[in-house]
Amino acid sequence: MDRATEDVLDAVGPRLRALRRARGITLADLAATTGVSESTLSRLESGQRRATLELLLPLSRTYDVPLDDLVGAPRAGDPRIHLKPVRRFGMTLVPLSRRPGGVHAFKLIIPGEAEPLDPTPQTHRGLEWLYVLNGRLRLVVGDSDVTLPPGEAAEFDTSQPHWLGTADGHPVELLVLFGLDGLRAHARPDTESGT
Repeated sequence: MDRATEDVLDAVGPRLRALRRARGITLADLAATTGVSESTLSRLESGQRRATLELLLPLSRTYDVPLDDLVGAPRAGDPRIHLKPVRRFGMTLVPLSRRPGGVHAFKLIIPGEAEPLDPTPQTHRGLEWLYVLNGRLRLVVGDSDVTLPPGEAAEFDTSQPHWLGTADGHPVELLVLFGLDGLRAHARPDTESGT
């Protein structure tokens, strides 16, 4: 087997673990949904077991992603980026990055609402950094309830109860960087211009 194929296969486990954690699914829940034993899933994620088609097909169905995305197969031919939006909680997430682990980038689109929604805060592991591109974002984190206009940014620990929504009923577009296990987005000063 050539080195490129080995590298793709070695990255499958971490990619599967990152996907499961990003979705907030336990190994026990995943085993119940896929019919694959918890120990097999654990060994697959840790790299102690090689991925096979019979293991990847139920995972692909459960996560609702193509097999190519699970294994990180290189795209052939067409050099364009094909973004596959995902709808969650009435919002649209457009993934902007594809690597397993680390910080993940998304464009988040929150639709307009005729009636303001009551916040329903959620929690999960990780840190989130966001930047408002268009619209006015209502951000609730813990006891804080703030409105962010275009050009404003925020960073918070997602283990705190949090909720994002439209502040004025109009759609909101955000750039979101999300990292598990304490990975933060860092802004560095421009050292060449002295700022």
